[in-house]
Amino acid sequence: MAGLAHGGHAPVLITFMMGVSSIIVGTLIDPLSGLIPLFGILCIMASAFLVNFWRDPDRPIPKQPGVLVSPADGHVMFIRRERATGRRPSKEAYASGDVEHDVLTGDWMAKACDNPLEFTTEQRFEAVKKGDESAEDVIRLAIFMSPLDVHVNRSPMAATIERMEHRTGKGMKRGPFKAAYKKESEFNERVRTVFLDDEGRRIEVTQISGALARTIVPWQGIGDQLRRGQRFGMIRLGSRVDIRVPAVDFTAAVVSAEMKDEAHPKGQFVQAGTTVLFTPEA
Repeated sequence: MAGLAHGGHAPVLITFMMGVSSIIVGTLIDPLSGLIPLFGILCIMASAFLVNFWRDPDRPIPKQPGVLVSPADGHVMFIRRERATGRRPSKEAYASGDVEHDVLTGDWMAKACDNPLEFTTEQRFEAVKKGDESAEDVIRLAIFMSPLDVHVNRSPMAATIERMEHRTGKGMKRGPFKAAYKKESEFNERVRTVFLDDEGRRIEVTQISGALARTIVPWQGIGDQLRRGQRFGMIRLGSRVDIRVPAVDFTAAVVSAEMKDEAHPKGQFVQAGTTVLFTPEA
């Protein structure tokens, strides 16, 4: 149902009532040199901003078979073909000492998962050069969400949530929080979700916090079955969402900022649940 997302009603109503009450008090009792009415106006403006931020409109969901819809509203930053070159280490790997450390991204094993397309843990990816493609490659598409975009995230396909994990910066309880439009933001605090459909295809969606957005709120959990376009969580304020799909199964159907398309200088604007991001590979 269209309206406000989960958790939005209280802050909207509280700021609105504070604003109305302040204006009434300032008008009928004592304005305190106009400070009380001014405070009331600011509260109502804050309430209007919160309404815009928490809005959760209904969306028409495409019915074409096999397509993947956008998990987020925003502009497409880039679309890249990548290959896994490492993975997060297990306890056994730490014991053996076969672990690499990176100041920005943390600890890695210099070997991808045995089946990278199962996304069993967070993996390290590198861009694939033209002519060096393989069946284990993925296509990553990144979406930048500004503070003015709808921040409710939706499932790209009808699927079951197979895995979900929360990660933060190395040695931090929370963070880091780099600007979402920067490349380094992919290692900000994030929630990685793996979706598995009835045909055995998996995709990975990562909700990434930004410099302002510091709260990722999942509404679903492991084992939950979702329809295409169903809401599964949100990120509060500006942020970023990355989606990785098997390159052998899907073809990107949108334009990114890196393509330098005059019609989409910031990348194509996409809407969660409505815009088709990927079509089945022919």
